Amino acid sequence: MSDLKLGDKAPDFDAETSEGNINFYDYLGDSWGIFFSHPADYTPVCTTELGTVANYKAEFEKRNVKVIALSVDGMESHRGWIKDINETQNTTVNFPIIADEDRKVSDLYGMIHPKADDTLTVRSVFVIAPDKSIKMTLTYPASTGRNFDELLRVIDSLQLTAYNKVATPANWKHGEDVVISPSVSNEEADKMFPKGYKEIRPYLRMTPEPELKK
Repeated sequence: MSDLKLGDKAPDFDAETSEGNINFYDYLGDSWGIFFSHPADYTPVCTTELGTVANYKAEFEKRNVKVIALSVDGMESHRGWIKDINETQNTTVNFPIIADEDRKVSDLYGMIHPKADDTLTVRSVFVIAPDKSIKMTLTYPASTGRNFDELLRVIDSLQLTAYNKVATPANWKHGEDVVISPSVSNEEADKMFPKGYKEIRPYLRMTPEPELKK
């Protein structure tokens, strides 16, 4: 099983998907990516998840994020399942789903956990930056659906902190105050954060969310 960690390069691969054959890096291009796996086609929780992702397309595009899904079932199964997703979730699946019958990609990303199931993927999530480094991983049990509002929140935080010397506190949401990095001196903070900041402790300084810099 793969042992990918934060900061590692996301492995590249070629795969057959519901939108044709793709190269993973080419598909992502200069975008951020969310790559997530599903235990199997025609399962109830997965159906709601994929419908939710399709309905969030505008939110992902606003953040320059491309999504791609995977299950170990084949393409014929995917096509029938997508029809079900569209009908039951009142949506149109608008992103590729990888058919990983040989488990090549699943093994590459460590998406199969033998203690959970020897053959099916768990609910893995990888958030990947434009430089193809892994910025976040999550693993859910098969019985628990993912919270895609939380994934959007994480993307907002990752993008903000990638381009500004700040961190986001507990339960932070876009638009709320952020934490100034301890590596920034007060003299530097005076110049870097024109909206000002509040020093609660020398190591804990809060400032209004800065403009996203790139």
